[in-house]
Amino acid sequence: MTFKYCPQCATELALLTLEEDGGPKERLRCPACGFTHWNNPTPVLAAVIECVDREGQVLLARNAAWPGRFFGLITGFMEAGETPEDGIRREVAEETSLQVDALNLLGVWDFQRMNQVIIAYHAQARGEIVLSPELAEYKLIKPEDVRCWPAGTGQAMATWLRSRGIEPQWLDLPKI
Repeated sequence: MTFKYCPQCATELALLTLEEDGGPKERLRCPACGFTHWNNPTPVLAAVIECVDREGQVLLARNAAWPGRFFGLITGFMEAGETPEDGIRREVAEETSLQVDALNLLGVWDFQRMNQVIIAYHAQARGEIVLSPELAEYKLIKPEDVRCWPAGTGQAMATWLRSRGIEPQWLDLPKI
């Protein structure tokens, strides 16, 4: 979220340079009260879901708000007061109704285009798949048939595939 006005005093924010740890830094700041809009990245949780009761197939889903027919990982925002592990378990349950049996951290990636930090897990899950209204449809794919995408959570999928001895195949997507 980008602020135009100070949330403390309603003065219009300006790009001002101040000395910070590590040197001068230009940020949106309030010239009246000194408020700084830090614009730090938002933590986003992601899961490569391996359906253990469906021969280890990977679940990919299409978000109802996305244009086209792109299928990706289950993702969501971490909520205040929860650990990343609790958050991804909650997101998987909310969006797919699957129960997570085991979690393993795959890694952390920056996604600068969306000003996010992605914390990705491999989730072994089971149960009946019932999608939330947030998701339009899903696919179950054998790991060796998954095609990775070059940005965001695609790096997590590639990391998981490599951990299973599968060299990732990449989609050729247009640059945004």
